[in-house]
Amino acid sequence: MAKGYWIARVDIRDPERYKDYVAAAKPAFEKYGASFIARGGAFTQLEGQARARNVIIEFPSHQAAVDCYNSPEYQIAAKIRQEVADAEMVVVEGV
Repeated sequence: MAKGYWIARVDIRDPERYKDYVAAAKPAFEKYGASFIARGGAFTQLEGQARARNVIIEFPSHQAAVDCYNSPEYQIAAKIRQEVADAEMVVVEGV
């Protein structure tokens, strides 16, 4: 079974409150077997518009990645993130 990956590009407007999002999201990530591949760090913009923070999270499957996002646990965190950051997020299936 192919793994699933969240790819998120984020501009944080309130760094202090973003910490609340990170803490609130942790239970969902643990429940769905998330493993962080990239979380912030240096990047090189090649094309298009970049965001300040880029995150890649690996899940055991594409479905687990989607289920994590839709879970009640993550939706609590998502509300916080949406108040303090601008983001694009997609789930992609691994090869």
